[in-house]
Amino acid sequence: MPDTNLSNQPPHSSPSPPQRFHGVLPIRGLEDVPRSALYEGRFGRMFRNLPPFAPDDADLLSLGALMIETQAQADDPNLDNPDIPAGFTYFGQFIDHDITFDPNSKLQRDNDPDALRNFRTPRYDLDSLYADGPDNNPYLYDKDGVHLLVGKNAAGEDDLLAFIKFHNKVVEALPASTPNLFDEARRIVRWHYQWVVVHDFLRKILGGDDVINDIIKLEKYKVPFGGGTKDIQGALNVDLKFYHYRNQPFIPVEFSVAAYRFGHSMIRTDYELNPATEDPNDVEIFGTEGEDLRGFQERRADLEIQWARFFEFSGVAQKPQHSRRIDAKIAVGLGSLPFITDMFKSLAQRNLLRGKALGLPSAQAVARAMGMTEGNFILTPAELALPTNAPGGKPGDPPRDLAAAFGENTPLWFYILKEAEVRCSGKKLGPIGARIVAEVLIGLLDGDPASYLSAGPTWRPKKNQFGAPDDGKFFMVDLLRFAGVTIS
Repeated sequence: MPDTNLSNQPPHSSPSPPQRFHGVLPIRGLEDVPRSALYEGRFGRMFRNLPPFAPDDADLLSLGALMIETQAQADDPNLDNPDIPAGFTYFGQFIDHDITFDPNSKLQRDNDPDALRNFRTPRYDLDSLYADGPDNNPYLYDKDGVHLLVGKNAAGEDDLLAFIKFHNKVVEALPASTPNLFDEARRIVRWHYQWVVVHDFLRKILGGDDVINDIIKLEKYKVPFGGGTKDIQGALNVDLKFYHYRNQPFIPVEFSVAAYRFGHSMIRTDYELNPATEDPNDVEIFGTEGEDLRGFQERRADLEIQWARFFEFSGVAQKPQHSRRIDAKIAVGLGSLPFITDMFKSLAQRNLLRGKALGLPSAQAVARAMGMTEGNFILTPAELALPTNAPGGKPGDPPRDLAAAFGENTPLWFYILKEAEVRCSGKKLGPIGARIVAEVLIGLLDGDPASYLSAGPTWRPKKNQFGAPDDGKFFMVDLLRFAGVTIS
């Protein structure tokens, strides 16, 4: 997801460097190539045996140009998704930045994902929050080495700031005599965060628990009891059909470059902020510099975020803005990114070119590898609705026949958006996207020996502890309430 942050620079960080945005950073070269293709922290492939899909760049550019909303579409409330509040768009971005960061791949060059270095750990360990801890990064922490620093003049409260505050509240809720207080607070924050990823975020984008329960299965076993037997709850078993690793998890490019970029289509053109006034400010994601949401700049106090406009809180009159539907359109502001200096300013075009550069297979090849068939799951050319007379790749180029170019073999990212639109009315991910995203997000937890799924498989949030409203229930709104951020 792009850095359309509803925030300032993280308030506990050092002075900001030159502007950098996820996916558009300067190239530092392919480096530190290990012998193992499944080395920890590296990108790799989910479907290693499938051939790369390498369409003409001009066709990709034409397709990307057609994926930008018109202004009329941007203003159409019927294209909002009533099932997913807008805050989950940016929580999804927060997850992305926690587990993956690739400054090396280049749009106009073939890249080997096995040789790409992931500069984040592929775990939900909040390294973007804690870095390497107070001993190695003391400038992020208070003098006590336990609390995280909070900027005093932060104009808004984004996900990162909310997690900083949540951590500090957890510290204050624990007895001061707790052994290894920082480590215990960090574990509690991480496990509650991981719970939210699986049981709130994933549930929203998958449309329920069915796919999750098909992957995370509760094992039971019988023991003699009285005159018969009794079932005992055993461990949780994670059953991954397509995402496989040997020793350590990796980030599949089918996930990072295609499936997980579904969030780009959820971004609104603008967002309402500061509901303390009757006429809240509508602020564009990319508009006039200093008055938009691009981040890396201080915002006016009247552009502060109140979280009730982004998540649905019980007992709060303000209803949240909706995300946009997951479909094959992205916001107008993403059609010409203001921080890009090269010729590819459209996020849609950049995504499509990156998929080719990293050798992604076609969506239809992935569907067949997953056991899906034509006439059942795989979208038909008619359902893909690709035009036979689309604009050329550059001004002056002849029109492109995209129906002929992509009807039988379609770029994976575009297809995942289109299947959500066609199969699920844009309210949740479709078959391919849902399975890839769910398996990778859950598989990363399963492969992390410190996660709740591995280290504490019977752990559940406990009622009245750290904001949980009930046993086994904890959602993003509970985290925000406990953190004490501005709700309305």
